[in-house]
Amino acid sequence: MLLTMLKGKIHRAAVTDANLAYEGSVTVDPVLLDASGILPHEAVDILDVTNGARITTYALVGTPGSGMVCVNGAAAHLVHKGDLVILCAYAQMEPAEAKTFEPKVVLVDENNRITQVSRYRAGSLVDSR
Repeated sequence: MLLTMLKGKIHRAAVTDANLAYEGSVTVDPVLLDASGILPHEAVDILDVTNGARITTYALVGTPGSGMVCVNGAAAHLVHKGDLVILCAYAQMEPAEAKTFEPKVVLVDENNRITQVSRYRAGSLVDSR
């Protein structure tokens, strides 16, 4: 049996743009993607802290160092520029691995600059820098 577990997340990022005309996805600064372990084209959930919307899409690479978090396509009807969001990626793993796996957590400031990279260990955040 495989369990679906949190692999990594970017916590409380500010949406920098919302583009209805794009075909879909969320475009993210690759510095944030790399720190969180989220890969280009990987499925992600967007959890909108501002309005409660929850959307599944995939990550695209934006401009390095830009702080970009741009919601594209139909999701832009629900997630707007200025909203605070959590981007989550998941991995499937065997129960034995899941018991010891420590998901990455990237905390950012109001400009989506990394303030802390941590891991969940036994339900608590532990700094991993």
